[in-house]
Amino acid sequence: MLDKGTRVLNFDNSIIAQPKLLSRYPAEIIDFTDLAPSARLYISRALRGKILDSLAPGEKKYPVFLGSGDFHHISEILISQINEPACLIVFDFHPDWDVLPPRFACGSWVSEALKNKNISKCILIGAGSDDLSSPALQTANLGALAGNRLEVYPYSHKPASVYFRGVAQNRSITVQKGIFSNKIIWHQLEKEDLTAFTLGLIKGLPERKVYISIDKDCLKKDFALTNWEEGLLRLDQLLAMLKLMRENLDIIGLDVAGDYSVPLVLNKIKSVISRLDHPKKFSAKNYPADLISSVNEQTNLMILAEVFP
Repeated sequence: MLDKGTRVLNFDNSIIAQPKLLSRYPAEIIDFTDLAPSARLYISRALRGKILDSLAPGEKKYPVFLGSGDFHHISEILISQINEPACLIVFDFHPDWDVLPPRFACGSWVSEALKNKNISKCILIGAGSDDLSSPALQTANLGALAGNRLEVYPYSHKPASVYFRGVAQNRSITVQKGIFSNKIIWHQLEKEDLTAFTLGLIKGLPERKVYISIDKDCLKKDFALTNWEEGLLRLDQLLAMLKLMRENLDIIGLDVAGDYSVPLVLNKIKSVISRLDHPKKFSAKNYPADLISSVNEQTNLMILAEVFP
C-alpha cells in the first residue's frame, strides 16, 4: 500500500503554491522547473531518460503530484518502473491512447505505458472529450481493445465510427460492424450505479495490485480548474470509486495531474502545437490565480484523505 506523504515532481510550481497540502503531507520535492519548457506536452527520448534517471525508485511508495495535465505523460515514466504484474487504472477526460508521434506525449502516454508487459490490464474511466470521436478516433490504440487488455468507460459520450479499421469485441463497448466502418457504442457511466460498476470492475481485474493515475480534468470545474476542458465527474463520485479500490485492492502507486499553470514552452514549434492542442475554453479561464490554486488544492487534499483514511 501507499506510504503517507507525497512526492512532487515540480515542473511548474503549481503544487508548491499549495501550502495546506505540503504542510499536511510531508513532501519529497524534485525540482524539474528547468526542464519544464522542454517537457510540457511531450518529451524526447533523451529527456525521458534524463527524468527517469532522476527518479530511481525509493523505499517509500508516495503518491506523486505532476502539476499541470500537460505533464501527464510523465506517468508513463513512473509506470515503466513497475516490475511486477499490475493493472493500470486511469481517470481522465481524455483517453491519451493515440498511436501517432510524438511517442512520449500527454496524448499518447497510455499506449506507451501498455508496452510494459507487467501491465496486464488498463482501465480508462471518465472520458468525454472529442478524442473518442472521428477523426481523432482514427489514430487511437484500438488494437489494445483485443482480449480486453484495455477497457474504456466514458462518463458520457455518443457513439462514434471508425473507418477502414477493425475493432475487436470488448467488454466495455458494443461494436456494430459495417463494410467500410465500425460503429463503437460506449459503455457510459452517467446513468450507472457507480458502486456496483466499480465492484464489478474490481472483481474482473486479473491482478490485485494496481497503479492509479488521476488527471483532475475528468472533474467538473467546481472541483478542478485546469488548462484543459471541464470534465464530467463530480468529486464525490471519484472519491467513492477510489474508496472501493483502496478497500479491495493493493494500490502500489498513484499519481495526480491536472493542476494549473500557464503553458510556457521551449520553442516556436511546440508553441504552435500548444496553441492548437489546448482548448480555448479551458476550465481555469478567467479565474483568479488564488482561486484556481485553492480549488485544486482542496481536491488534492480530499484525494489524499481518501487514500489515507
